[in-house]
Amino acid sequence: MAADIAGERRAPWVLLSPSLATVGLLLIIPMLFIVVYSFWLRTATGADQVGFYLDNWIEVLGDRFYRDILFQTFAIAFYTTVICAFVGYIPAYFVANTPMKSKAFLLLMLMLPFWISYIIRTMSWINILGTSGALNTLFLSIGIIDEPIQMLYNQTTVVLGLVHYLLPFMILNVYVSLDGIDKNLTEAAQSLGCTGWQAFREVTLPLSMPGLAAGSLLCFVLAAGTYITPIVLGGPRDAMFANLVFEAIVTQLNWPLGSALSLVLLALLGVLVVIYTRYLGVDQIAKSFK
Repeated sequence: MAADIAGERRAPWVLLSPSLATVGLLLIIPMLFIVVYSFWLRTATGADQVGFYLDNWIEVLGDRFYRDILFQTFAIAFYTTVICAFVGYIPAYFVANTPMKSKAFLLLMLMLPFWISYIIRTMSWINILGTSGALNTLFLSIGIIDEPIQMLYNQTTVVLGLVHYLLPFMILNVYVSLDGIDKNLTEAAQSLGCTGWQAFREVTLPLSMPGLAAGSLLCFVLAAGTYITPIVLGGPRDAMFANLVFEAIVTQLNWPLGSALSLVLLALLGVLVVIYTRYLGVDQIAKSFK
């Protein structure tokens, strides 16, 4: 009897062991290495001095330069998220309410951007907004401008590139939420005297808020953690926090400082995820990938 009870208790852990081993090897152990590296010290000779030093953390948390870049990163991520929310809700609503035959085609078109490399999609804006790009060529040919306009390498183009990259994530999350709403609720609201706009405001919009919140969280986290878009489309003053991590680890080979920087960004974004999970849960995000 006792053996059967012990076997029943071990069964879930046996079934979970492959997943737990994968998470441990690919996530937990590498994270522990990063934590350990953050307390090492980069010497003047270029070698890493093993030990427990707080120099990297004092520099990261005490230097105003890093705080300013962090605030700028969150500001860019916030602007991107707000634009994605406003722009993405309309196509998501259209896809959710379109006939079933057209819905499959529209969802396929929505997934097409994921088939192209994110780097290629980002660099395509250079051919559109550059001084010899499509827009300047068009404006010059029709006489709107006399000389090319500098439209690249500023914060606006960084936000534009991030919106281009993250908009499908927002649309998918909002679409999943809208598609799960019972259409009879809207019809019932209209039968009780609501106009179409009132039914949307009182029924559809509140019920779609979990999807909008999930898309906003996903867009914000991905935007705050990117470094490709600021490198390609931004200028020297438009660096984001992930660029500092890239610069420290790849360019300067300063793994201890890069580890401390990455942990700061991870901790702040982790707080946002915990707050979201506390009040809404992550299941809505998972649904958008099914």
